[in-house]
Amino acid sequence: MMEHLNMQSMDKVAANVAKIRELFPNCVTERINSEGKLEHAIDFDMLKQELSDHVVDGLQERYQFTWPDKRKAILAANAPINKTLRPCREESVDFDNTENLYIEGDNLEVLKLLQETYLGKVKMIYIDPPYNTGNDFVYEDDFKQSADEYIDNSGQLDEEGNRLVANTESNGRFHTDWLNMIYPRLKLAKDLLSDDGVIFISIDDNEVENLKIICNEIFGKSNFEGHIHWRRRHNQPNDKTKMIGLVAEHILVYAKNSQYLKSVGVGKIDLTGNFSNPDNDPRGEWASKPWKVGSDQSGTRYEIKTPSGKILNEEWMGEEKTYLELLDDNRIIFPRNGDGMPRKKYFKYEREAEGQCATNWWDCNQFGHNQGANDCLTDLFGQKNIFSNPKPVELLRALMQIGNVKNDDIVFDFFSGSATLAHAAIIFNKERDCKVKFILTQIEENLDFAMSKASGKAKDKMKSAIAFLDSINKPHNICEIGKERIRRAGKKIKEENPLTTQDLDIGFRVLKCDSSNMEDVYFTPKEYMDKQQSLFIDNIKKDRSDEDLLFDAMLKLDTPLSSKIEKISIAGKTVYNVAQGHLMACFDKNVTDEVITAIAKEMPSYFVMRDSSQADDSVAINFEQIFNTYSPQTVRRVL
Repeated sequence: MMEHLNMQSMDKVAANVAKIRELFPNCVTERINSEGKLEHAIDFDMLKQELSDHVVDGLQERYQFTWPDKRKAILAANAPINKTLRPCREESVDFDNTENLYIEGDNLEVLKLLQETYLGKVKMIYIDPPYNTGNDFVYEDDFKQSADEYIDNSGQLDEEGNRLVANTESNGRFHTDWLNMIYPRLKLAKDLLSDDGVIFISIDDNEVENLKIICNEIFGKSNFEGHIHWRRRHNQPNDKTKMIGLVAEHILVYAKNSQYLKSVGVGKIDLTGNFSNPDNDPRGEWASKPWKVGSDQSGTRYEIKTPSGKILNEEWMGEEKTYLELLDDNRIIFPRNGDGMPRKKYFKYEREAEGQCATNWWDCNQFGHNQGANDCLTDLFGQKNIFSNPKPVELLRALMQIGNVKNDDIVFDFFSGSATLAHAAIIFNKERDCKVKFILTQIEENLDFAMSKASGKAKDKMKSAIAFLDSINKPHNICEIGKERIRRAGKKIKEENPLTTQDLDIGFRVLKCDSSNMEDVYFTPKEYMDKQQSLFIDNIKKDRSDEDLLFDAMLKLDTPLSSKIEKISIAGKTVYNVAQGHLMACFDKNVTDEVITAIAKEMPSYFVMRDSSQADDSVAINFEQIFNTYSPQTVRRVL
């Protein structure tokens, strides 16, 4: 009998129990759960003892960082949900060919849904979360509910039906609410990173200390790669009320596995410095540095005679033999018409091959600033002040460089806002002739509601954003700004580079987080046992399309959501072939042995169909035999 496809997101608790069982099998026991069924559980007293070099006897004081509801934040990360991602062709660009994704929905739910298909597959994550300034909006997750309530909950709303609430300084849980928002999202994000993956997190002074502590806890202090200070302002602040004007923001950098990352190579930034070729050296442009050691360095002492005849007796950077070899290779110069101290040439092509290491200070002249980012959006949209404090493309492009992002890698932003990462990825691909894929996630923030709660400049920007969306006949939703930015940026880049961008992927598939495709009876059949049996004939919601079912299967069966989808006809039935036979699916009714046999002969890794699709009982009986004959390795599931 075919197994049903599991329609919940990954149960992180069960996965964690399995990991502990591998390491400490004596710490896993059994218990009877609330439904009267036997399940595995952790013997925490035994686990504590396994992780201690002395006898553990009760609670002891220890160093820790905690806050109200932290345990419930951990529960929020681990609890599975009954949600899905539904494709939206009409809002996508080049849906059938693109490998990029734009996902609308609460990022906590989206991160859960991506756990199975994208586990360990994301090279770089960049996020620019709410900064908790007292004026920002944060995600309101309800930690007062039980795990069961959380699983069944379709999303927390305030009394006006909005998922975002203002986190003001007058709130007694000012830091707590922010920590409870960011903590479960970072825990889930870590699991998506590849072994050589990196995460960059933008933040300001309000939460940078707390953010670093929780990142040390989640990613491990040994995986801390650096703290970048980026000058976001190009001008000098002149606020008389402040002792120190704020011109910089923080970017915390963590690796999934720092040791492995360094073994495969870290990324480099664009070369800086002044290179020229005044002597027409055939090796090209060069710069130079002193051959004499610095005042706090030691070297090798010997005499050097300048072209002007001066004798110099100093400590030099290399042995005399090395110096003579460099001199013979025209790599030593003497400034001031041959009378100055010797300097060693280094060529631009050599430095480009080595790459330049990034520092922890990023100047706005090289890495962009907020005003430049605003100008970029004004140029694209033809209207000013549509988005507050967007990040510049130059900054995101440079982060992709030091993250050592390469061809076929995935970059991910789950607080995507104005979609700068997508814009940067398209430019990155154009410059390097590669195919880096992006995934963006953004909650559907209602701008009308947000404007009603805003004031000052923030309110003015929201008015501008709403006016722009009206001009292009789009809903007053922040996601519409991000999607339109990608459309216009991609089009502009292609128009400006027609000869080199024929194969450039500027498209994106729009997916929207929604309730499960399955009727409630699928999850809680005990509550429906007394209802009419017709409910069991087809357990799929009436408003769901075959593509909805297909993408749900892709989520659950290790199939990238950007995979190529081919629709073919077999014996009059529509069959989906995803990723060249990795997954095949048929959701038509009255599927016969002929259709099943033709699919089995293709030997897909996975096959999915509706529970009610089989034409008659004989097809159901023959189903397993057909696959066992032609493709026994195929994993078969029904909805």
